[in-house]
Amino acid sequence: MPLNKLKEYLDSNQIRYVTIKHSLAFTAQEIAASAHIKGKDIAKTVILKVEGKLTMFVLPGSYKVDIEKVKEVLNTSNVRLADEMEFKDKFADCEIGAFPPFGNLYDIDVYCENALLQDENIAFNSCSHTQLFQMKLQDYINLVHPMILNFAYPTKL
Repeated sequence: MPLNKLKEYLDSNQIRYVTIKHSLAFTAQEIAASAHIKGKDIAKTVILKVEGKLTMFVLPGSYKVDIEKVKEVLNTSNVRLADEMEFKDKFADCEIGAFPPFGNLYDIDVYCENALLQDENIAFNSCSHTQLFQMKLQDYINLVHPMILNFAYPTKL
């Protein structure tokens, strides 16, 4: 079962979480609608290559990564969206595109958009296109230790 690694990690750290099952969905906005959650309350992950290294960016589902802003805040010009073929093997225990925002479990640096910190809870893919986990945001921060930056902007729906 794909979520064993994540579930075992949360359980071993005595983290309380809720499982939310939803209809098959692929985008953050589809998932939010299916799970009856606001788009901004879903944390989505975007994988970028920064200086040639896979890097995870976590942001509200209703936001979009600003590559130019990422370059600015990380002080580099070498940033691009990673191709799925470059990282799919890293997340072998997950359905393609349904990886959770726990780069620490996959040896990937994690950057979190500051706007995500506005809520008490975080909901995210649990390696499946039909299930989310929801937990306290502070528990997520304590486990993952992401770098908090401003690198995204809200999209208009």
